[in-house]
Amino acid sequence: MVSVYLNGAMVSAADARVSAFDAALQHGVGLFETMLAVREAAGPARVLHLHEHLARLRGSALGLGLAQTLHLGPLGEAVQRTVAHAAGQSPDQKRWRVRLTLTGGDLNLLARPGGAHQPTLLIVAQPATEYPAAMFERGALVLLADLRVSPLDPMQGHKTPAYWGRLRELQAAAAKKADEALVFSITNHLCGGCVSNAFVVKDGVLMTPIARGEEEEVAAGDDGPTDAPLPRGPAGAVLPSPVLPGVVRRWVLDWALSEGVPCRRRMLTLDDLLAADEVFLTNSSWGVLPVAGLEAHRVGQGVGEVGRSLVEAWGELAT
Repeated sequence: MVSVYLNGAMVSAADARVSAFDAALQHGVGLFETMLAVREAAGPARVLHLHEHLARLRGSALGLGLAQTLHLGPLGEAVQRTVAHAAGQSPDQKRWRVRLTLTGGDLNLLARPGGAHQPTLLIVAQPATEYPAAMFERGALVLLADLRVSPLDPMQGHKTPAYWGRLRELQAAAAKKADEALVFSITNHLCGGCVSNAFVVKDGVLMTPIARGEEEEVAAGDDGPTDAPLPRGPAGAVLPSPVLPGVVRRWVLDWALSEGVPCRRRMLTLDDLLAADEVFLTNSSWGVLPVAGLEAHRVGQGVGEVGRSLVEAWGELAT
């Protein structure tokens, strides 16, 4: 059963329509967040990391000019209302995939630059994908994507509807029986999976690519010295990162801090992946997914200690 919230009201799936002139349809102007909701053992369903998802959405909306203001309280209430409706419709369902899409509505950027407009807000809650336990026990197979992204593209590092390139790579990987494909930048640095953030573990140190918004603090040495300095432009400024600041990625960094696992944000290369003891991927759908194979290369000994611990920790959080 699918529950749909559209512009202030619950509607049937058949009535969930947007204007032919919506800016997302016409020009790809919009943002989205994908969240996971779980039913408590005794109580209502809850959305994992709801505030973090909405805060990221607001940051992107304001930064890219999709909105001049965005109030998280009403947005959160709309998400909770949609999830409560879904839970009421399916009392035996335990987990839902929640997709929030915010578009420019009938915004015409050329005709009314900076003008007021009414955005489209669409929230869909549907049963979450149930991934087989064996996938996490054996580890995933990932390929190298042909797609390259640029740190100079201001849309990178944000969840816009322009996912065609990534989805094509994901389809190509699936056709080869792989679970994900890793995307690199035009400077040949790891960005992450098509729909995930990436981590590597080497000699007990957890490492992940620098994400959008973290460039200056990493350059200032907040993560310690590095032999892989950040790329800089002609004027010497640190180039922006095209990596999404993932919500589950942040949860992993917090977990590492609480567990005393050394963690570094770094510019990572293919050599770092091939030399890694462990590799794993994160997103809000599967949580933490260990990687056992990269193309024909076997990663370490397969699923390692850090990845296994994180899979267990996520399982406790998401049940």
